[in-house]
Amino acid sequence: MTLSRFLLFASRSRLIETLNPLQRFGKRFQCRSYSRSSWHGNGRPDIHTPVPVKTQGSQSWSAFVIPAGLLGIAGGALFLHYNDERRAVLKGQGNNPERNACLGPIIGGPFTLIDVNHQLVTEQNLLGNWVLLYFGYTSSPDVGPEQVQMMAKAIDYLESKENIRVLPVFVTIDPQRDSPSQLQAYLKEFDSRIVGLTGPVAAIRQMAQEYRVYFRKVEEDGDDYLVESSHNMYLMNPNMEVVRCFGVEYNSEVLSQEILKEVKRSIKQISTLPIKK
Repeated sequence: MTLSRFLLFASRSRLIETLNPLQRFGKRFQCRSYSRSSWHGNGRPDIHTPVPVKTQGSQSWSAFVIPAGLLGIAGGALFLHYNDERRAVLKGQGNNPERNACLGPIIGGPFTLIDVNHQLVTEQNLLGNWVLLYFGYTSSPDVGPEQVQMMAKAIDYLESKENIRVLPVFVTIDPQRDSPSQLQAYLKEFDSRIVGLTGPVAAIRQMAQEYRVYFRKVEEDGDDYLVESSHNMYLMNPNMEVVRCFGVEYNSEVLSQEILKEVKRSIKQISTLPIKK
């Protein structure tokens, strides 16, 4: 065998070895060659156009890749939501060394609104009180009245049975319809001790943003509309720091017991502080 024929044979062998793995995974296209047994009447061979054929491997890959992509997107959304909730820091807990690693938006902040007597009220006026703060509106058809009723029952139980005074505060998220007189008439139906606050739209929106309250108008028909809301209720300590958040799943009994626990925990912490000389 001459050297040139040997080199030609070796190169062809390497090419075949390279193509063999690809052949094992299947071809993406299957082509039909000339048929040796069928002929047209004009004496020309019957030629078949190459037809793309999906292999079993490609089908199985697509069956796994698409669901995996959807799961990845859903997982990413859940992670972002969980991370946002984990980063939310109640006001007054930002200096806790256990939470310094995940500091984020602080719930709470300064505000300036007016009460039912048209008097200016800021967060400074509420200092020194335990405050149960609720964001709602007087035209709410169902959830709103239930939450205000729950608030009224909870503060009544705490004051009459446990000798603990909690100041209930109702902040409207519908200042365009909830005037001071409207608030006064509405809250009197539940408990005259509830402090009603309203104000300019810009002031309400700023406070809602600081307290992470979501709301928007829905089903608008002129001046008639509903307000979709997150129905946030917060327990504030005497330093006007949020210590607990309550959702619509609570009832008055559970709410009052949870408030009682927080008040007692705070009293216990104060009693264990060293006395400064």
